[in-house]
Amino acid sequence: MSDVDGRIAASRAELEATLDAIEDKLNVPKRVGELTEKAKSSYESNPMPWIIGGLSAAAVAIGVVAWAILSNDD
Repeated sequence: MSDVDGRIAASRAELEATLDAIEDKLNVPKRVGELTEKAKSSYESNPMPWIIGGLSAAAVAIGVVAWAILSNDD
C-alpha cells in the first residue's frame, strides 16, 4: 500500500468516526433516555427540589388559570 493509500484510509476512518459522533449527538431517543435516567437519579438522591419545583409549577398554572378567569378584559 502506498503512502497515498494510507492517507486515504486514515481520512476515511477519521470521517467515519466524525460521522458516528455526529449521529450519536443527533440521536434524540438516546438523548431523551439519558436525560430521563439523569432525572430519575437526581430525584432518587434528593427529591425535595423536584417536589418544590412541581408545586411551584402547579401554583403558576393555577395562578394563570385564575387570572384568565377573573380578569375583566372584555
